[in-house]
Parts: sequence; C-alpha cells; structure tokens
Amino acid sequence: MFSNNLLIAAADLNRISLASWDWIVIAIFFLAMIWIVWDVSRKKKETSGDYFLSGRSATWIAIGASIFASNIGSEHLIGLAGAGATSGMAQAHWEIQGWMILLLGWVFVPFYQRSMVYTMPEFLEKRYNRQSRGILTYISLASYVLTKVSVTVLAGGLALNTLLGINFWVAALALVIITAIYTVIGGMESVLKTSVLQTPILLVGSLVILYLGLRELGGWNAMMDICGSQPVNQLGDDMTTLMRSGQDKAFPWYGALFGSAIIGFWYWCTDQFIVQRVLSGKDQKEARRGTIFGAYLKLLPVFLFLIPGMIAFALTKKPDSVIGAQLSAALLPDAATGALQNPDLAFPMLVNTLLPVGLKGVVICGILAALMSSLASLYNSSAMLYTIDIYKRRHPKADEHKLVRIGRIATVVVVVLGVLWIFVIQAMGKSLYDYIQSIQSLLAPAIAAVFLLGVCWKKTTPKAGSWTLVVGLVLGFTRLITMIANPDSHNWFTYVFNEMNVYAFGVWTFLFCVGFAIVVSMITPKPSREHVQGLCFGTASPEQKAETRASWNKWDIVHTVIILAVTVAFYIYFW
Repeated sequence: MFSNNLLIAAADLNRISLASWDWIVIAIFFLAMIWIVWDVSRKKKETSGDYFLSGRSATWIAIGASIFASNIGSEHLIGLAGAGATSGMAQAHWEIQGWMILLLGWVFVPFYQRSMVYTMPEFLEKRYNRQSRGILTYISLASYVLTKVSVTVLAGGLALNTLLGINFWVAALALVIITAIYTVIGGMESVLKTSVLQTPILLVGSLVILYLGLRELGGWNAMMDICGSQPVNQLGDDMTTLMRSGQDKAFPWYGALFGSAIIGFWYWCTDQFIVQRVLSGKDQKEARRGTIFGAYLKLLPVFLFLIPGMIAFALTKKPDSVIGAQLSAALLPDAATGALQNPDLAFPMLVNTLLPVGLKGVVICGILAALMSSLASLYNSSAMLYTIDIYKRRHPKADEHKLVRIGRIATVVVVVLGVLWIFVIQAMGKSLYDYIQSIQSLLAPAIAAVFLLGVCWKKTTPKAGSWTLVVGLVLGFTRLITMIANPDSHNWFTYVFNEMNVYAFGVWTFLFCVGFAIVVSMITPKPSREHVQGLCFGTASPEQKAETRASWNKWDIVHTVIILAVTVAFYIYFW
C-alpha cells in the first residue's frame, strides 16, 4: 500500500549518511546538467518546431536514450520495485512488452514521418477527422494528470523523503520546479541532451543495487528459492510465476499477457510522451535505429528495478542479516502471510542499507536523473499537446513566439492538476505500479484500436475513428469512477465496471472497440484515397516506399531479431 503510512514509516528511518565523495558526485551531476542547459539556451528557438521537436535533427543515440530515460521514472524506482516486493514476476509483463518499441520503428515511423505532424492527435486528424484529434488531445492530457504527473511527483517525493529526510511536499515541489526551469529554457533539445547524460547514470546506479543485493542475499538461486516458496494465491502460483492461473484475481494470465500488450502498443506506438522523441529524428533511418536502441535498453528494467524488489522481499526472510533486519523494520512483513505492508519503500531502503560510502551519491544521481527525465519529457509533451492541438486550432494566426509562451503556461496547469490528484491516488490504496497499469488499462484500449485499424486497414472511416474514441472514453471513465466510489452492491454493472479484473476489462474493451470500429466503418462513408494517401498500408506512393526501404539494412534486422529472441527466452525461463 502507499499512502500516508509510507511517509510516516519513512520519517522513522535512519537517513542516508553522505560522505564528501557522495556530495562531490552529486555536485558534478548538477554542474553537467547546468552546462548542457546553458549550451542549449544559447541557441535561439525561432519556431515551435525548434522548441518542441529540436528542429527534427535528433540522432538515434539521443532518441533511444530519451525514450528510455523518459519512460524510466520514479514509478519504476519506487513502484516497479514495490511490485516486485509484493507480486514478484507477475508485473514483468508490462516491462518486457517493451519489444513493441520495434513496432513503432518498423511500422509506424514511416507513416508519422510522411505526415510531418507534430503530435499524435494531429496525425488522427489527417487520418480521420477533427473530432478524433480533439478527443485524443483531451484523453492524452487527462492521462498525464491521472498517471504521469501525479505518480512521478508522488514517488519522487517519497524517494527523497526516505533517502535524505527532506519533507515530502518540499521534495516533490522542488523536483517540479527545478525540472520545469531547464525544460522551459531549452525545450525538446534540453530533454534529449540531458537524457544522454542521465541514462548511463541511471543504469550504473541500478546495476550497483542489483549486484550488491544479490551478493548480500547469496546469489540468484537464493532469491529464486526464497521467492519461489512464497505463495501469492491459493492456486499454486508463487512470486516467481510469470503466467499465473486464469482464476487469479489480481493477474490472470490472459489479462496480464494481452492486457500488457494492449497497454504496450498504446504507450510505445501512439502516446505523445514517447512518439515525440521519434518525431524529432532527422529521418526514418535515425528514428528507427533510435527505437531499436530504446528497445535494447527496455530489456533492462525488469532486472534493474523489479528484481531488486524481489531481493528486498527475500532479505526480509533473513532476520540473521543486519540488512535483512533493517528492511523488515521498514517494509513490515505480515507475520501470517509474509506479504509486505510498505513495499514501495523497497528500492529506497536498498539504497539506504546496501550501498557503501562513495556509491550512494552515484545512485542518488541515478534516482534524480530518473525523476527529472520523466518530468522534463512530460512537460514538453503536455505543452506541445495543448499548444498545437488546442490553442493553435483556435488561434491559427498566432505567431510562433506566442505558441511557445502558451505551451509553458499549459505545462504549469497540467502539473498543478497532477499534484492535486495525488490525494485521490492515496485514497484508492493500490500499490503504485498497480495503480499506473490499472488507469492505463482504462485509457489505452480505444486509442490502440483506432491507431491499429487506422494504419492497417485503409477502409476504416473517419466516423469510426471518432465514435470509437468516444465509446472507449465513456467505458474507461465509467470504470474509473466506479472504482473510486467502490459501491457495496453486487450486480452485472458493478461486476463489469468494478469487480472484473481491470486488465481483463482492458482486453475486452479493446476487442469491443475493434469490433465497434469495423461495424461503423461498414455503414459510414469510406475515406477517399487522397484522404489517406501515405497514412496507411496500401496507399504509399512508389517514392515513399523506396524512401522507407532505403532507411534500413541487414543490421537493423539482426538487432531486431536479437531483441525478440531475448523476449521469448525471458517468457520461457519464467513461465
């Protein structure tokens, strides 16, 4: 659970004792950040394209690093580790589905690049109609408030409160303000260049925790033995089980496998938060290779964050260990079941207890990097959505400088709403990572259906696109409101919109939206070939096809196959 009791627990712990070397490392990190932002600020951002997409000049290294750094935020450091400490491997599905970044590069990049759009709602307007663009804009902004801003700020404040003893709200608001400053100054170029610095620091810090945790526990087999003996239901599944029984209430295999795939498709292929990095690429070649690099990096989070959570749980089973005793005092394992009452403190407590003097500064820099990179990407994406898809549509004659100014104001509004939503999250009482995936299971199905059919089936009609988004939005928010209200009555409505497993609900919603869009497409006017030219399969010109073919070679295929093979091997090992 994560709520006020976590803050109370954190407040009672011994804080990190930082040596001079730790503070030097942290100081160097901030000096490097300041230098990057100063260098970027010297270049004038003449147009909204310069500010929001870095002039479409990004290379594959910057794109891949930014995809990874933007994705890995405090919800991973806190939430994913907490999920590993409670449910074990069950939530690895959502991370290992990162192979879908490859779909972004191989399938969607050509269509996005040809359309020359700034945002995903703008792409839907080109493919469908203005109504689709408006609906997706508001859904995306709502998702940023409900998940990205609120969760990142909540987890970031909790992490710094646990590690350094800083007041929760002081830490949270400081992160918001500091990150906003460098994002507002440099736009997308700041996000991209700071990500290149932040990504290796984040990787090094997390690898240190993984290594030291396994060494303290006695190795990989010791972790698997302890977690493998911890049941998670009455159906024979344990913490090492990836594919749980279909009757499991929390993670039935079909809901986890297919639900995570739907969320993965939506997030990696259609969400502005991620796709904006690809849109900033020089060309299709750089954009695609950026997604391949990002997919390689995305293979790591299960090992860097979820497994350390499992290590933390396993250490609580070793009361003879000093570190195990400290973890038990903070994570509070239940005497009867062994389940942890404060799982979202797992990663910060590993930092507190495992790291020797000199390495703590590196890991704290990694945590700060994760927090700031996610927030920076969020600021830029939310500002772009409001500026391009709402303000500019209403004020088409607005000059470029005013558009940049309006985007900065929009960012402040989104952040304030996200901070206020923290109180609602705390009242819902779910684990942090579980909360994120639950909300995304409500928002993703309709968007995923509309983009998938829009690109793969040229007969999908404009009305099918907009009506499907509306129907999916109504279904998702009905479920969200019912989940918050949590009524005591039991009938078919409360079963579907509250009691049914939320991931299974997402799967059924997606299938319904696909079927609904197909039916509507059969009874409404078809789009003309000119309307969908170059925006879906079967409509590209010979020149467009030749450009796409020239953008990849055999090595792109080899790396893609390697990533897919690792994904399959992971499923086989943990099945």
